[in-house]
Amino acid sequence: MKKFFYLALASLAIVSCKKEAKDYLTFSGKITNKNSDSLVIANPRLGFKRVIKVQEDGTFKDTMKIPTGVYRLFDGREVTTAYLKNGADINMTLDTKEFDETVNYTGAGSEESNYLAKAALKEIKFMQDETLMDLEQDAFDAKVTAYEKEFNDLIDSKTFDSTFTANQKQNLGYLKQYLKRAYDEKAYIKKNLAKGMASPKFVAYENHKGGEVSLDDLKGKYVYIDMWATWCQPCKNEIPFLKKVEKEFHDKNIEFVSISVDRANDYEVWKKMVAEKELTGLQLYAKQDKSFADAYRVSGIPRFILLDPEGNIVDANAPRPSNPKLVELFKSLEI
Repeated sequence: MKKFFYLALASLAIVSCKKEAKDYLTFSGKITNKNSDSLVIANPRLGFKRVIKVQEDGTFKDTMKIPTGVYRLFDGREVTTAYLKNGADINMTLDTKEFDETVNYTGAGSEESNYLAKAALKEIKFMQDETLMDLEQDAFDAKVTAYEKEFNDLIDSKTFDSTFTANQKQNLGYLKQYLKRAYDEKAYIKKNLAKGMASPKFVAYENHKGGEVSLDDLKGKYVYIDMWATWCQPCKNEIPFLKKVEKEFHDKNIEFVSISVDRANDYEVWKKMVAEKELTGLQLYAKQDKSFADAYRVSGIPRFILLDPEGNIVDANAPRPSNPKLVELFKSLEI
């Protein structure tokens, strides 16, 4: 009986000494060469946003109750991701001078976040391979499959949360689908929208200033077309650069044409944005007509197209206004 009593006491002591699991996240770290005085943690789909104060020396610390998931961390200029959940105690360090290369996580529950940081670097390098889309079909398929296998093997070698593992494998599948679509699109362009070929046409698109405009109305000038929409942030990011290029070439033999592919319920938003942002060039509305976009295989926007004065294709996927290569191209054509 006495022996049982002592064993019971020992068991009680062990249980009482166990640390209770936290129902909150502790998130701390240091940002070298900080870009702002705050760090924003957000996941709109989970309805979560938190702003953490970053001290003068770059350190920060906060505790919070948080839905489990992948979050965007915004330092005022750049973004990285982290997998956050209650019970974790994560410390993040980075140097903004080499942002993606220096992101590092330590502490309980940091394994998934470190994977995301390393995966982002590999993905950037892979996506920046300018030779990828020019490979023959078999070589392209082999390279994409090898890339997918590398990440699947890495995921399988870790003891990540099962939900995180499933999501990452799903994302790899989505990336593979995206790359295949991009490859097929480029192959289509190379075959059917090559330089010198007659451009597909749009007819009677609404002009913001009144009346209608067709592509044939613009013959005699180079035509730089911007396919965009009011809801597209990357499209709006190009606006200041487009204005700058338009100003530089305003008296040259080129017409700048912006074609809105907004849905009917955003028509008034388009009219208002063109006026408020004082958008220049020809501002046209496609009026739900998809024939021109489909002919150019526009699967994502913004998309830029350059045509010559005869209405032939110069570049079916021309550089963006933010890319210095656009001005180089214009000058090479003596526009």
